[in-house]
Amino acid sequence: MTENNALIHAYLLDGNGKGQKLDWPAINNWSPDDGVLWVHLNYEHPDSRRWLSENSQLDEIIHQSLLADETRPRCVSLHGGLLVNLRGVNTNPEAEAEDMVSIRLYSDGNRVISTRKRRLLSVRDISDSLDNGEGPKTAGELLAMLAYRLTERMSDVISELDDSIDAVEEQIISNASQSYRSQLVRLRREVIMLRRYLAPQRDALSRLQNETLNWLSNENKLSIRESTDRLIRYIEELDSCRDRAAVAYEELSSQLSEQINSRMYILSVVAALFLPLGFFTGLFGINVGGIPLSENPNGFIEISLLLVLVLFLQIIIFRFKKWF
Repeated sequence: MTENNALIHAYLLDGNGKGQKLDWPAINNWSPDDGVLWVHLNYEHPDSRRWLSENSQLDEIIHQSLLADETRPRCVSLHGGLLVNLRGVNTNPEAEAEDMVSIRLYSDGNRVISTRKRRLLSVRDISDSLDNGEGPKTAGELLAMLAYRLTERMSDVISELDDSIDAVEEQIISNASQSYRSQLVRLRREVIMLRRYLAPQRDALSRLQNETLNWLSNENKLSIRESTDRLIRYIEELDSCRDRAAVAYEELSSQLSEQINSRMYILSVVAALFLPLGFFTGLFGINVGGIPLSENPNGFIEISLLLVLVLFLQIIIFRFKKWF
């Protein structure tokens, strides 16, 4: 089976941490007495849609939810089972982590049916643990382990965001540059996109840990509670990153404005100093009779000394008024 098949994998849990891989005929012949069944499907494949519609014996609302293109994290109790939508960071090649991957699943305690479009390494972690005999023993433990794995893989992404904001803040302090604007905008976008899904996921896990179902043990709820607490901490870190990015953006804008104002101030001072000089040179340069010193062989030197004196007097006046 490959990632592009309708059936990504199916396991029959033996109750001791190991899973037996099943094919379509074995799945269709399964009964609750055989053990807990986990079927993981690619919902885009026509065979997945056909099996959910014709062979899964699921309620219409449930199987349509498992095939929905757009989902937000949620947890809904239906017919003694749970319909859960969760999201994990996108670790696929050439993908952005904030473009989170969704997984939809339904469990009634006897079986777990999950669907996805893009692969999730968290799901692969669980399947590998079943192959190694260290996987979940029950449907409730599978849900708890999935919540834990999804939350755990967010740690590196959020840490990288935090480190990136630290680096930009340090660069802004040492040398403010226009190029940092795009970096801050990109970082803020990543934070906003991640938080957009993590906030409802926190609510979904909180609802999940409060469900009273006989197949969801207290130990499973405790594990889900730990994942929820960890997720809340990540959301708080994202809030901190968002605020820090906003402050860094304001600081950058302030420093760039100060640079522009400083340069404009220098230009204004230079213009103010040379404005009278320009007036005098223009006045003495007109071609009409009666221009002073026009016949004096030392006129140029005297006029130049006059202009230097005017410039010197301007500097004294500017200093006195503390204009520079």
